[in-house]
Amino acid sequence: MIKIQTCTLALVFISFITFADTPDTVFLEELTWTEVRDAIDGGTTTVIIPTAGTEQNGPHMVLGKHKYRINAGSERIARALGNALVAPVMTYVPEGNIDPPSGHMNFAGTISISRELFRDLVEQATRSLKVHGFKDILLIGDSGGNQAGMQEVSEMLSKEWSTEGVRVHYISDWYTSTAFEDWLLKQGETEEVMGTHAGLVDTSLLLAVAPEHVRSDRMSPGKGFDVDGVTGDPTRSTAELGRIGMDFYFDAAMKQIRVLMATP
Repeated sequence: MIKIQTCTLALVFISFITFADTPDTVFLEELTWTEVRDAIDGGTTTVIIPTAGTEQNGPHMVLGKHKYRINAGSERIARALGNALVAPVMTYVPEGNIDPPSGHMNFAGTISISRELFRDLVEQATRSLKVHGFKDILLIGDSGGNQAGMQEVSEMLSKEWSTEGVRVHYISDWYTSTAFEDWLLKQGETEEVMGTHAGLVDTSLLLAVAPEHVRSDRMSPGKGFDVDGVTGDPTRSTAELGRIGMDFYFDAAMKQIRVLMATP
């Protein structure tokens, strides 16, 4: 009797897996090729290619900070657009010289590639997605070293495909908008506290989207980028501030996307 019940449960479980519905997701890697094909045929012709560095973020934040932030932002943008999917995040970007090391490469775990290789990766990914039927391809980056390469690919391919109805949009305002920093200044914060890397701003944003990747017991005011990789004071960071910041970046990106996609 026990064996029969066990077999019955196993069959039910296998049936559930076999006939599971398409998940509620916008991420390409969580879909089958037929589900992506059907989505494109049904009008989902916009795709986001996110890029994010794998770099040091002080003693208190993981090296994948940018990946978690851009994944959260890209998903929100895709769902707001309603006809978009999100490609896997490119986490290898220019982060400084390798030999001799410079910038983030002076800290363990950082991975850097050349600007030329990064640009080629973005180009080939974009060309791949165009083949499948995507008409609007959005390039969005959450770290600094990848911005120029995305812009170059956007301009080059948009020109090449100008008569094919396919456009590549470089969404700069996700990364370059200063609306959050301006708001913080109005709340009484200072540029010294906010910092330019792994300080109040950076840490609050990660607390909002992936708090499990912040080591709160290792937070301390930055000793300088060349010392501990931190500028600013992460001890004043909160998830609430981070949610406000994510709203600012989302609003800036969406405004730019709407304008670009409405422009012939």
